[in-house]
Amino acid sequence: MLAKPRLQRTFILVSGLCFAGSMVMGLVPLYAGQNQQTGQPVASIEQPSEQDLLREEEKGFALVLQREPENQTALEGLANARMQLKDYAGAIAPLEKLVSLYPERADYRQSLEEAHQKQRQP
Repeated sequence: MLAKPRLQRTFILVSGLCFAGSMVMGLVPLYAGQNQQTGQPVASIEQPSEQDLLREEEKGFALVLQREPENQTALEGLANARMQLKDYAGAIAPLEKLVSLYPERADYRQSLEEAHQKQRQP
């Protein structure tokens, strides 16, 4: 009678070890890096430049302004994006609108003045 429970425990122990081993072997490729095993080069993803990101922002703000022409956040974002892109002439229109909507904001007037000055420079 004693042989039967001992045989069951041994079988359970061996089965558990086999299961654990198969789980570990299944996880090894995740940590070893699958691309290294296949020998295939990893495709590089081209990162967009800062200029490209600014142009995308500019387009997004312009779309918002088509729906909401007096949206303060979109006007600020458009003006800032254009200033960073050195499109000073393009930044003047949203800055003028901000100054007319919010005459108490000295920073808008200062940014508008800066855009005018930089536009005049060769």
